[in-house]
Amino acid sequence: QVQLVESGGGLVQAGGSLRLSCAASGSIFGINAMGWYRQAPGKQRELVALITSGSSTNYGDSVKGRFTISRDTVKNAVYLEMNSLKPEDTAVYYCRVIKYGFMYWGQGTQVTVSS
Repeated sequence: QVQLVESGGGLVQAGGSLRLSCAASGSIFGINAMGWYRQAPGKQRELVALITSGSSTNYGDSVKGRFTISRDTVKNAVYLEMNSLKPEDTAVYYCRVIKYGFMYWGQGTQVTVSS
């Protein structure tokens, strides 16, 4: 089992920045991709950003150029630097990792961007 704990969410004004963190623990050997998804009220969960064990990255179209994902393999953590935040970025942000084809999710952290 892999346990994921997210932190760093909160309330910020439009144009501001936040940094989300996700720490993995437990049976972490074999974790491949790590990433962030988000879900706004009434909407489907969507990809925000992914990073593989080889540090390849992929971003959702709506966050390209504003968000940056990074990974610390020593700390088994993944980070999401969010800049130029917009009200439409308001959502619960979930950390997700893939290990041997299985997906593990964190409990989510709320990000609210006020206009």
